[in-house]
Amino acid sequence: MLSDSGVSEAVSSGAGVMVPRLCEGLELLGEYQGSGSVVRKFLLRRGDGQVIQVSRLLYLVAGSVDGVRDAEAISHRVSGRYGQEVSAEDVLFLVERKLTPMGVTLPPGGDGRGSAPRSDLLLALKGHRVVFGERWVARIAGVLGWLHSPLVVSLVLVAAVVMDGWLFGVHGGITAVLQVLEQPLWMLILFGLTVASLVFHEFGHASACHYSGAVPGKIGCGIFLIWPSMYTDVTDVYRVGRAGRLRTGLGGVYFNVIFMLVLTGLYLVTGQPLFLAAVYLAHFEVLEQLMPLVRLDGYYILGDLAGVPDLYGKVKPILMGLLPGRRREAAAMLGLKRSARIVVTVWVAVMVPLLLAEVGYVLWNLPRLVATAGRALAAQVSGTLEAFAGLQVWAGLVGVIGTLMLLCPMAGGCYLAGRIVVRVWRAGLRVTEGQPVMRLAVVGAVVAVGAVLGVAWVRGLTPKPLPAAAPVTPVLQPGVPAPHPAPTTSTAGPSPAPSHPARRPAVPPSGRPATVTPPAASSAAPASSSPATVSRTPSASPTRTHPTPDPSGSSPTPSATGTPPTGSPSPSPSPSASTSPTRSPSPSGTSPSVPGPPGSGGT
Repeated sequence: MLSDSGVSEAVSSGAGVMVPRLCEGLELLGEYQGSGSVVRKFLLRRGDGQVIQVSRLLYLVAGSVDGVRDAEAISHRVSGRYGQEVSAEDVLFLVERKLTPMGVTLPPGGDGRGSAPRSDLLLALKGHRVVFGERWVARIAGVLGWLHSPLVVSLVLVAAVVMDGWLFGVHGGITAVLQVLEQPLWMLILFGLTVASLVFHEFGHASACHYSGAVPGKIGCGIFLIWPSMYTDVTDVYRVGRAGRLRTGLGGVYFNVIFMLVLTGLYLVTGQPLFLAAVYLAHFEVLEQLMPLVRLDGYYILGDLAGVPDLYGKVKPILMGLLPGRRREAAAMLGLKRSARIVVTVWVAVMVPLLLAEVGYVLWNLPRLVATAGRALAAQVSGTLEAFAGLQVWAGLVGVIGTLMLLCPMAGGCYLAGRIVVRVWRAGLRVTEGQPVMRLAVVGAVVAVGAVLGVAWVRGLTPKPLPAAAPVTPVLQPGVPAPHPAPTTSTAGPSPAPSHPARRPAVPPSGRPATVTPPAASSAAPASSSPATVSRTPSASPTRTHPTPDPSGSSPTPSATGTPPTGSPSPSPSPSASTSPTRSPSPSGTSPSVPGPPGSGGT
């Protein structure tokens, strides 16, 4: 029996005739199947989409509120289902002190919508925008549902193993990416394929939800941490069993695998490397989604395995249990079964140190990050504007993509840092409220850490910014200069001075330059006239060595009489020099024409 003096007085004065009303759009989803909690949990979904876990008693009270029954009638109905007497005073207490603050029932005189605040999760999606409405999602999910049948799933997994074995063990995964990075148009197509993969990923969740017997909601987009992201509303899946929730959580990466198989088939048909490049990048998308540290697919999959829908909500009780004398209190706050408690404890033990280490690393390297980001953004914007000014439209458009790729983490990082500072500030005020000694100690610790970091930043004790490097993907960075490697030299030894003017070698029909034998003076040449080996120094920069027009790919060397000895004055420039000139790729990513030596007029 519940009691509260204020509520009891209200009932005795006639408040018992008050008729509670539910907020508009409230849904009762039923019991949370496969819960890791010791007691049974039930789910409610408000009209704004927020899902709430409640006890069985609160769920029965909410289910008995229909806008017609008063507190007395509700108490009789709930008592019969709960198996224990619940009075009208108890009903009013639960409605006014529990359900109304959660936005389940309306306050007296309410207009139909609750005013309960939504949970403002730090590591959650922000700025939701609907892309596909519920009706379209339901139709498409129904069409794609057959892909989740056990036979199809088995065939897809076997095909994925074969695909990865061929891609990484035979063909080479990075080869196609390197080929695509040189073509601006291919980069744009690759970007489009990546977006298509994201959309298909979300329909994997929706179709798995439909196949499991739940009703998928809308598909939209928003900002997750610092990157644009997409989401699918599958909260209805909580009313089905654990197997259905796991199928829904894995449905996204499963559809990524299907998408990769389709792209691999397109490559085998067309031979275009951009399809394999998209397959290679899709592997990283899958790995990112499976990480359980933030609220991506891996987080929800782990939560479904443990039967705990909000893992971050259990961090505080787990950490409290580490304090002396607080173990029982922490266990009561957790309220989890032993298996679920082990899973959550291991997750907290791994996640908390990683997040703290990441924050410390970022603070220590903050000057380096700011300087590098500013320099990169300035060079990127300048190069993109130069590309448009030079009427290189494709290079400019790809440069815009590169600029956005730089701006997104910068703007998102500033936003996330601001939110973390505000959250820490509010948490500090809340924890130290009424405890001036603790508040003073916390302020002293923060000042000490700030002083250490400030001294390290000002005196340059933190790592210095790296020097400007050549762009790894020059297509995304038009106009950004790449350093030229030192010219390569031939390994052949010096030869006697020629006794005749240099001539351009005749080219036979095969396209291989023929060796020109000079007049009688050639008898003074060394006996060996085999071609000299040309050394090619590999470079991490995007500069390429352009050989002379030889189908075999090697640079033939003229006869020994065609090269002057070291230290002797050079005659007229030889058109068949043994070393090949190096050129940087043009801003559009295509190889420029290879000019001949100065004065030769060759192209």
